[in-house]
Amino acid sequence: MFDSPLSASAYEILGVDPSVDDVELRRAYRLRLRETHPDTGGDAAVFIQVQRAWELVGTIESRAAYDRRSGAHPGIPSEPEWSGWRPQSPTRTDTRPRARSYGHPGGWRRERYLSLIREWVGRGVEVPDPYDPALVRSAPRDLRRLLADALAEEATARTVSALGMGFTVWHDVATSADADDKLDHVVLSPSGLYAVMSEDFGGVVGFRRGEITGPSLGTRAPVTAALSRMRTVAKAARVKFGGVIVVLPDDDLAQAVTPLGSSRGVPVVVVRRSALSMVLRQGVPGARAIGGNELFDVRTRLQQTVTFV
Repeated sequence: MFDSPLSASAYEILGVDPSVDDVELRRAYRLRLRETHPDTGGDAAVFIQVQRAWELVGTIESRAAYDRRSGAHPGIPSEPEWSGWRPQSPTRTDTRPRARSYGHPGGWRRERYLSLIREWVGRGVEVPDPYDPALVRSAPRDLRRLLADALAEEATARTVSALGMGFTVWHDVATSADADDKLDHVVLSPSGLYAVMSEDFGGVVGFRRGEITGPSLGTRAPVTAALSRMRTVAKAARVKFGGVIVVLPDDDLAQAVTPLGSSRGVPVVVVRRSALSMVLRQGVPGARAIGGNELFDVRTRLQQTVTFV
């Protein structure tokens, strides 16, 4: 949660200013523990966030390291070597077979972010590092969301890639003339054909009537949007999807897998990022497995139909 461009800082979770002294910081931590403890009516997910925040800033050494790395303290420059939000090197040391992969995961949103962050800083102003944590955290939320979503898509791509040759994935699949109206991933596996959205809303989410809810979502309806985009691809390629999977950061969900029912026979689940591999291997409950000639036919139809943003 604290590695996301959208996430609150450890200080914000604890409800203090970054310049507060260590005594006040500890007092705030104890207060937040009491406020958020499930036994006293608090939210279990927020309670875990408070504990994690304290792990990051609870000692002099850890707090200094966090301040240097995170850009959360305005008076302390972030470490230029920190590269958590920069694109990862394509160099591979693992020679195991990878999933077939098409498209560029997170590519459109990264390019959009780089263009808009320079525009936001201003013409003629040099931006030596567009991923500097202090710069990113000072940017408008819409810009930070672009980067957060790109990182989420890249993380999903790494997970699927490691599943092996039995899997095929298409990234950044276009579903309309609007590039932002895209399906993040289409994953074909022996367990089924899935529409996958990689999201990061910057905080703990809830659920209501088959939709994801939370203070940071506003009027967004991510499940409804994912189902609509899935149907566009299904109609164009003449294929049947076995399910919709929405992937979120681990700390934003109370449990690893949350079923949200089904829409027109298509099951929807929300999963923690760390549980995605298991779900794709075992299959979404209620999804139809694909094998033999049918798997080959579905792959061919998608390969001939899919376009990218």
